[in-house]
Amino acid sequence: MSHGHSHTHTHGHGHEHGHDHSYVNTPLKALAIAATVTGVIFFAELIGGLVSGSLALLSDAMHMLSDAAGLIIALFAAVVGNKAASSKATYGYRRVEVLAALFNAVAVTLVVVFIVVQAVRRLGSDYEIDTGMMLVVAVIGLVANAISAWVLSSQQDNSLNVKGAFLHVMADLLGSVAVIIAGLIIRFTGFTFADTIASLLIVAFVLPRALGLLWKTIEVLLERVPRGVDLHEIEKALNALPQVMMVHDLHVWTTDGVDVLATAHLVVQEHDYHVLDLAQEALREFGIEHSTIQLEHPNHIQHEEFCD
Repeated sequence: MSHGHSHTHTHGHGHEHGHDHSYVNTPLKALAIAATVTGVIFFAELIGGLVSGSLALLSDAMHMLSDAAGLIIALFAAVVGNKAASSKATYGYRRVEVLAALFNAVAVTLVVVFIVVQAVRRLGSDYEIDTGMMLVVAVIGLVANAISAWVLSSQQDNSLNVKGAFLHVMADLLGSVAVIIAGLIIRFTGFTFADTIASLLIVAFVLPRALGLLWKTIEVLLERVPRGVDLHEIEKALNALPQVMMVHDLHVWTTDGVDVLATAHLVVQEHDYHVLDLAQEALREFGIEHSTIQLEHPNHIQHEEFCD
């Protein structure tokens, strides 16, 4: 952390350097499988929707299109994100995965808007739907989405990028279920409006999750304190350490939405570097494995430029 002053002071680094980027092995194979399956099903649903006249099927195809693009971007981001840190990128490239998650969240939101517009345009109009084609394609889509969801599910908590991809797949899986239910209703009752209702149900499920992921990625990019981390409790724990007289310039953030980082200045009576070990231990209690800590003498405080 640079404060713009040129005087010399002592830095202590109470952390284990994790910049070899073995944080989490992003599941490249899982993303590749999901992207391939999703791309194939997109074409199947697009053709099926056009032939059958089903808005729900076409809506699900549009989901699939955004998903295929999103998964390809997620795959690319995972490859880039696994690159090792360098002198030009000291934190590595994991934030590329956050950008991919942001893109996925925006893409899903735009697709949701498209579905709503199409559903409104259909209100009060007469249309026919080939339920046979609709159901066959929807069942194929359901099986494909289940496979994709399965290969991604075990890794979604390790990466915002994978979470974004998993969101896409789960949205499509639900979409396939909604299309099947709508197809059965239309086939046995002739109630074609069930197709539009299915589209709106997909919207109701997907939109809150897309907006939630969108906000979380924005929080990461703004370097806000990660959810579930209490900055005041961290400051209290550091202040309670032996010899620590004051804590300032405490910053907690994450570069990838998974690993939490921290920096802090500790004003101490004497430069006993055992304090660094205690500070690192204290931060680990809050899930912070990587920290950079500066020890300062009380007389140094007048030279500090505090970060807000």
